[in-house]
Amino acid sequence: MQAQPDADKTLNLILSRLDDMKAEETVTIDLRGKSAFSDYMVVTSGRANRHVGAIAENVTKGLKETGIKSIHVEGLPNCDWVLIDSGDVIVHVFRPEVREFYNLERLWTQSPTAAKTL
Repeated sequence: MQAQPDADKTLNLILSRLDDMKAEETVTIDLRGKSAFSDYMVVTSGRANRHVGAIAENVTKGLKETGIKSIHVEGLPNCDWVLIDSGDVIVHVFRPEVREFYNLERLWTQSPTAAKTL
């Protein structure tokens, strides 16, 4: 299954913005064939609540500037975990300890056989 070319462009814009904002430990998870709702998931960290909020606002601004209109953002008031859903790409920006607690990367990258092992 091929990602839409615009999904790759959106992903590159997001990764560039995350790099500009000094986001830490950024991981891209390819969801093509695993999920009907999105092509990519990006998980990254900010050092503190203010950093998480600044990263999320910068990414959202970049998405809006490229013409993506239906952006859904959750978590900005607390900035422990901010979710940005641009459709093709979903971005999770965490404080490090919140990211460690939820461990989304493990959830989405585990093989199905490993998940069934008791």
